[in-house]
Amino acid sequence: MAHPQALAQCQGWLSKHLPHVERRAVSSNAEGARLAATNLAWAALASERAASQFGLHIVHHAIQDEAFNRTRFAVIALPQTLATPPVSGKDCTSLVVSVPNQPGAVHDLLVPLKNNGVSMTRFESRPAKSGQWEYYFYIDLQGHASEPHVAAALKELQGLCAFYKVLGSYPVSE
Repeated sequence: MAHPQALAQCQGWLSKHLPHVERRAVSSNAEGARLAATNLAWAALASERAASQFGLHIVHHAIQDEAFNRTRFAVIALPQTLATPPVSGKDCTSLVVSVPNQPGAVHDLLVPLKNNGVSMTRFESRPAKSGQWEYYFYIDLQGHASEPHVAAALKELQGLCAFYKVLGSYPVSE
């Protein structure tokens, strides 16, 4: 489920990877994500933020047909609907975290990555609705959450976070 424009912009990927899945247009990608969270048989095309908001995980990231498209789409679903893809050797793990508002808290997020040899490929902040000077951090890491060095880094990170959610591990797009 997704907005008609998103379905059109991901047509090639969907035809190749999910050829027999029914495609249903809805009013927005966020609405598709909301609906996917209510039914184990459904998935959506939406953003990482929508995955986090509705308790879904990322099955595959950057599925838009045009590599230079500024809008990025991901297949998101409940883990019971579509399983986390296995390790491919060229994977990404996305997560969203928040830390207490105290000096050095963001710096401390980087230490487990460094100590475990995990590269961060994206780090974005978004203000939290809960209060002033509180942020959610959207992070992409190189590697799959089931790989030992990534799993160790994630375990350490979780202990530092006020909020912690792995959105998914998936192969990096071709």
